Amino acid sequence: MRSLPLPLALTARLSPVVVLAAAGWALSSGPFAAPQAAEHKPAEEKTETQSASAPSTSTVSKAYSAAPAPCESVAKKTIKSLVPGAKTAGKEIPSTDTELRRTCSWNALKGYDYRWLDVSYEVMESDDAARKSYEAHLDKKSGGGAVPGLGDSAYSVVNLTTEDKQQTREGVVIARASNALVMITYNGSDFESKKAPSTDTINKGAIKAAKEAVAALESDKG
Repeated sequence: MRSLPLPLALTARLSPVVVLAAAGWALSSGPFAAPQAAEHKPAEEKTETQSASAPSTSTVSKAYSAAPAPCESVAKKTIKSLVPGAKTAGKEIPSTDTELRRTCSWNALKGYDYRWLDVSYEVMESDDAARKSYEAHLDKKSGGGAVPGLGDSAYSVVNLTTEDKQQTREGVVIARASNALVMITYNGSDFESKKAPSTDTINKGAIKAAKEAVAALESDKG
């Protein structure tokens, strides 16, 4: 069976995914809560006022300080299953700040079957900032639904597009774990039948990758 080059329409269809992965998705972050000024107290209360006047680290909840290595976040057998023919090492997309934003991408055309998978991490300064960003992402989505038991909250949505009679189905999973966001993008097309993989196939694949990516984040906690 011979391999075919990607149709121009699909290449244009997938280009925004690469741009989004390279730049990192938009932050919606709130500022750190400013510590309250300590009141002047008599000398005998010095011990209590010292703790009250010191900058409080409890005002901002922050479980993660850096993004884990995204290309190591999904098991090799999962990559082989979701993206047949792809190099399991993946390719990390350049980032303006690799401490906070990292993305790995896998894609391959095997025969006539094409698959693309992105795993992205975004670490923010607080739980509240991550929560606001998560909600902003959901406001842009239509359809889909919650994914129970994934991080603190998670959502998945699958959409079908057709360009020049070629179907592409794409699934996106967004998960929040404390002050970090995990985003999975998984899509596919069949260039022989012009059909896309089923909604169930894409949705389950995206959720499987998301679960492994969130588990990698939690195990790399620091």
